[in-house]
Amino acid sequence: MILPIVAYGSPVLKKKAKDITPEYPNLSELLENMYETMYGAHGVGLAAPQVGLPIRIFLVDTTPFADDESFTPEEQKQLSSFKKTFINAEILEEEGEEWAFSEGCLSIPGINEDVFRKPTVTIKYQDENFKEYTETYEGLIARVIQHEYDHIDGILFTDKLSSLKKRLIKGKLANISKGKCSADYRMRFPAASKKR
Repeated sequence: MILPIVAYGSPVLKKKAKDITPEYPNLSELLENMYETMYGAHGVGLAAPQVGLPIRIFLVDTTPFADDESFTPEEQKQLSSFKKTFINAEILEEEGEEWAFSEGCLSIPGINEDVFRKPTVTIKYQDENFKEYTETYEGLIARVIQHEYDHIDGILFTDKLSSLKKRLIKGKLANISKGKCSADYRMRFPAASKKR
């Protein structure tokens, strides 16, 4: 089932999400719905706060980047097969020299800005069966993980922009929270006027 994605301005997007246990109700159904929602919105990542749940879950599937010719054949191969569920994740280390890449977000449709992130990330997480891993990722996969991880810490990519950039997009962000934006997927807007 495709879930509505909550828009910029929703309080859940600014909350630090909580860990879950294997007893979390209907977890496999929730994960299935989140994957369906992400694919329906043509996303490469989706975090639980984006569907209104303040819990530490996010998904990543970088397959759509595999056709991008700006990546080396080796990078394309990695991107084409990277699909993972991250539960109760904790970033242990971010390393390397920061690099810029244009990021967008399903909760902030129509806005893309360059964000600086470190190229290597080491993360501890559990999969959908609560098996624990500690792994290191690089490049675009690391970036998508960092972006989604920020969501479970209540951070949006717009929080990482310069104060000038923030001022320039302030009006657009206000419009998004009111529902004055276009997205080809279902959304919930925190400040949309209720139709009587």
